[in-house]
Amino acid sequence: MPVRYCNSSVLRWPDLAQVDAAVRAWASNVAGERPELRRLGYFGSYARGDWGVGSDLDLVAVVEHSDQPFERRAVGWDLGSLPVPADLLVYTQSEWRQLEQADTPFGAMLLRETVWVFAGRFTTTPC
Repeated sequence: MPVRYCNSSVLRWPDLAQVDAAVRAWASNVAGERPELRRLGYFGSYARGDWGVGSDLDLVAVVEHSDQPFERRAVGWDLGSLPVPADLLVYTQSEWRQLEQADTPFGAMLLRETVWVFAGRFTTTPC
């Protein structure tokens, strides 16, 4: 969230370095709490470097598997410690592999832009 600059009324939006450091610390904590986590990264304006005041943080996680539907998977993830508002997409390994092989604009953007801040290991079980 924006922070006050010294004692003035001016608010400063966190910059890329601050957001990146916060995401990496958050990812490290999440990895310890969620053994199913395989990868975690961010994409969008912070990944491209064109963020600005009011930009949110777009996160993507890859988990080993999930019994939850895609739309509900991010509900239990606490994003409150991040310095800017954040949205999270949670894919299973199988879904991520399909995304890598599909020819879609959104998938191509995710593959091109994502800055991975946690990269555990993918299991080798077939999809």
